[in-house]
Amino acid sequence: HLDCVLFSDVTGFAANGGGFEVTRPWLAGKAIATLTTSGAVLCATTRLNTFPIAGGGAAPTVTSQTLNDAGKARVTGVEAKGQAKLDVTEAPVVVSGGRGLKEPEGFQIIEDLAAAFGDAAVGASRAVVDLGWRPHSEQVGQTGKTVAPKLYIAVGISGAIQHLAGMRTSGTIVAINKDPEAPIFKVADYGIVGDAFEIVPALTAEIKAIKAKH
Repeated sequence: HLDCVLFSDVTGFAANGGGFEVTRPWLAGKAIATLTTSGAVLCATTRLNTFPIAGGGAAPTVTSQTLNDAGKARVTGVEAKGQAKLDVTEAPVVVSGGRGLKEPEGFQIIEDLAAAFGDAAVGASRAVVDLGWRPHSEQVGQTGKTVAPKLYIAVGISGAIQHLAGMRTSGTIVAINKDPEAPIFKVADYGIVGDAFEIVPALTAEIKAIKAKH
């Protein structure tokens, strides 16, 4: 028994005298809470992809232990994923589309841009998932998946609070939208106001050209 509070979904750490100060999304991402602890032990879970892997240090020591059948759980097999596509929670780059793409076929430019990166996953807003344009497995937001890739590109997504709750801790956020007043621009590091059907194919061509040089 460690006699300490568990902090979940942590996005930031800092020393605070003899304890720690942590930050985490609160109220479905509507606010960022700062919490402190003065205990001798800190227990916390972190948001996926928020912290980089630390370098250096000694090589880990791995030991094996045989468990008998009296244990509480036994692994009887491991199965690989049934799909080849990267999941939005695992990909370093996520390209998401919204209702601004006008129709399901409009997502082809999203697929093409993700393919140009090579290590990107396709995401979607709740609006297009509700319309049946994309599967729920791609939905980013409060009622979908929380992502924190190195690069998040939002195309034709207005930026409702429910969507922002699922992607605002991404490393770099790029928003492409024809509406200059779209809320998504408030959290974006880079914003492009214009027609996605002109901008995204041009961006895809540039990414392909850069990849070809390397």
